[in-house]
Amino acid sequence: MPDDKDLQLLHKRLLELAKRSYNNNMYTFTSFLGLSEQQAFFQIQRDVEYAGYSMEGGSPLCERKMIRFGTPDMLGYEEAYPIQCLRIVPQAPKFAENLSHRDFLGAIMNLGIERDTLGDIFVNDKEAVVFCIDSIAGYLIENLERVRRTRVKCMAAEVTEELRSPVTEQISLSVSSARIDTVVSKLYNVARSQSLELFRSGRVYVNGRLTENNSYALKTGDAVTVRGFGRFAYTGEQGETRKGKIRVGIEIYR
Repeated sequence: MPDDKDLQLLHKRLLELAKRSYNNNMYTFTSFLGLSEQQAFFQIQRDVEYAGYSMEGGSPLCERKMIRFGTPDMLGYEEAYPIQCLRIVPQAPKFAENLSHRDFLGAIMNLGIERDTLGDIFVNDKEAVVFCIDSIAGYLIENLERVRRTRVKCMAAEVTEELRSPVTEQISLSVSSARIDTVVSKLYNVARSQSLELFRSGRVYVNGRLTENNSYALKTGDAVTVRGFGRFAYTGEQGETRKGKIRVGIEIYR
């Protein structure tokens, strides 16, 4: 979570955007918010519901999202989120380095780009897809020429089918219960004490919301993010083993 001062500033900014949207009969948008900042929004959610809101990151897979205050029903018209999808590819793929998320993010921010203008970055081998606020897209297309030692080109792109529909691996786990700490411990092969620490340190989110309740019973359709480990969806119980444990279905996001 942001510290107390940053939290107060964020709350104030969100309240102002909601008020401006409602009073001026117009849509207003936040910058991209990470999971901890989205949690700060949920703390004041009831205070801004009068304005109506929705959240979008550019793809169903995105965790970093913008909040849009105002709805078509309330305002009588639609306005798209100011999000642009960009594709970054090596100019000479044969000689390109294997680049990581950190490499792409670092190269972009070295151009003087603020983090809150960037959404998620999806890396596939030596390429990346980046979501950003549309006002900086042209600057990135013109100026992003290198990631580490690899020369690249940056271009506007459409959201691919792979980013519209998550690529997942379906597995089954044998667990004593569908408690979230039990499933997290089994799935990521961590000790129960380490699993509990993930909850205490605010690294576990269910359906985009921070949860510190390690005994929460997972429900079919729950999407879980464990920061530093990954994301998965809980697909429900599949039966009982001979030893009296239950089998549960998990879809791991790849």
